[in-house]
Amino acid sequence: MRSPIACRLLAIAFCLSAATPAFAQLSTLRITEAMSQSGTAPTFTADWWEVTNFGSSAVDLTGWKMDDNSFDSTRAVALNGVSSIGAGESVVFLETASPLTDIPNFRSFWGGSAATAAIGSYTGSGVSLSSTGDGIVLFNSGSAEATPRVTFGAATLGSSFYYQYAANGDPTTSPNTSAVVSTVGTVNGQVTYLSATSATQNIGSPGTAINAVPEPSTVALGSIGLAILAARAARRRKANA
Repeated sequence: MRSPIACRLLAIAFCLSAATPAFAQLSTLRITEAMSQSGTAPTFTADWWEVTNFGSSAVDLTGWKMDDNSFDSTRAVALNGVSSIGAGESVVFLETASPLTDIPNFRSFWGGSAATAAIGSYTGSGVSLSSTGDGIVLFNSGSAEATPRVTFGAATLGSSFYYQYAANGDPTTSPNTSAVVSTVGTVNGQVTYLSATSATQNIGSPGTAINAVPEPSTVALGSIGLAILAARAARRRKANA
């Protein structure tokens, strides 16, 4: 027979597991990286950002658009070159009117995961990412916001910003304040690396999201499980005393 404490803990665990995750009304896509000021010597790339699918099935991007920090669907521009994003996949979108030239150059410039990741493009008036601070949001084919908005401040020349999410896509903090400047090294088991060809060697990880953050509910359930085991062990010790 379970003790009253164990019953209460199990009830809490059930409520946590049944809770509706944040942003459940949105798609499973999240903006996971952005770069608004590439290094300039000897070559550089245009603005770019990365989007990751945290869901268990592909997301169709037909008719999808992006906008910067006006977050206005009437000003948004079309996403080109990537028709869908598979479960767990990270893809990159580059601001360019010449994707046939600039996308291969981007792959060569960065190397690493960018060499094999799907890369699309977008272009239009008013959507260039400002090096003094900006934002990004995606709209679906119905012009509804389909990702949490992200923002970032003044750029560090040659370094991207990245955003961390829980394994189910919930933001670990408000996405409007969670932009982190990339540095070379390993973050939560995933590498932020130097670009392959730039003399100033830019820092980022396009095509590989830094997202190895445990879900809050998973952490909570693990703690509850440990508490239940501890309570049972205490009862055994008391019975054997």
